[in-house]
Amino acid sequence: MSKIMAVNAGSSSLKFQIIVMPEEEVLSIGLVERIGLAGSRLEIEYGEGQEFELVEDIPNHDRAVELLFEHLSSLKVIENFDEIAGVGHRVVAGGELFKDSALVTDEVIQQVDDLGEFAPLHNYAEATVMRAFKERLPEVPMAAIFDTSFHTTMPAVNYVYSLPYEYYEDFAARKYGAHGTSHRYVANRAAEMLGKPVEDLKIITCHLGNGGSITAVEYGKSIDTSMGFTPLAGITMGTRTGDIDASLIPFLMEKLNITDVQEIIDIFNKKSGLLGISGVSSDMRDVEGAAAEGNERAQLALDIFYNRVQKYIGQYVALMNGVDAIVFTAGIGENSGITRKIIMDGLTFFGGTIDDAKNDTRKEAIISTDDSTVAILNVPTNEEVEIAREVIRLSK
Repeated sequence: MSKIMAVNAGSSSLKFQIIVMPEEEVLSIGLVERIGLAGSRLEIEYGEGQEFELVEDIPNHDRAVELLFEHLSSLKVIENFDEIAGVGHRVVAGGELFKDSALVTDEVIQQVDDLGEFAPLHNYAEATVMRAFKERLPEVPMAAIFDTSFHTTMPAVNYVYSLPYEYYEDFAARKYGAHGTSHRYVANRAAEMLGKPVEDLKIITCHLGNGGSITAVEYGKSIDTSMGFTPLAGITMGTRTGDIDASLIPFLMEKLNITDVQEIIDIFNKKSGLLGISGVSSDMRDVEGAAAEGNERAQLALDIFYNRVQKYIGQYVALMNGVDAIVFTAGIGENSGITRKIIMDGLTFFGGTIDDAKNDTRKEAIISTDDSTVAILNVPTNEEVEIAREVIRLSK
């Protein structure tokens, strides 16, 4: 029995789980949010439904890690940190450097930091948190699990952009994708639920949350994914545009009197998507509520969201010349039966049909009709378990 910490650092957050392996039993789960902002909060769930909350300004990730260790100890969640057998860190961008997960060394941490230009909202924070954990647990094996590594099996025809080829050679300008840890977990779990080897299946995984991506998983390997050089590309998301014409950048900069290109990229990342179209919210539940009350822009935002997901699913059915299973996961995908139904009702041409009764769930389930020629599944993602598995694998 080994206790593994799975850590997921964002630009202003730090999530963690402590998982007993190989049983995959969660002992504790927690979150530090609004790091560097007013109203920071640390929340830890542990024991038999016990909860701890601390509201205090937390200026940076170093302080977040310090508070986390302090309260895991004072709450007796961890009696002695020698109990921790390994730590896994989710890292968004591994570039072309990391084709697989890697044991954490000082060199690896620096490389994660250097790759920050590919994911500036995440990699710098992730490098900081890795340093902080390494300082406190110097003898504990740690692994970096890269979101992009699952997508390194994409063939060049799917990751090379139609730019002068030397831009790829000189600057590594190419599609990388994201959410790889989630896509890998749900694809493998779907195969288990279907009782078939993942190596025998063509699966399309739909990670639909505030950020969203669709991946074509052919015989266990990612062969294409909707996110691109950064997580901005692909489907319409909570606050991100998804795919747009790059010529809009200079056009809008001129119209809006913007001189710094980063400002327009921030608009594309933080003020667009469901929020930008609806004018209501980036949260699907709020947009659905507004649409139900007759808000036409909210309804348009929903229709565009469904439309973009359908287009990617259709494109990946064509790319793989067929599909055996379609998997929904993440906040929207797992919890919104109406979203799953609307998306699939527009894709019945290849034989995939939803069973309305089975679809009325937020839990793991096969939700297609008995006569559907394509299996449709709802699979709650568990990136932390996937991270813990990788720690065990690399520590052997």
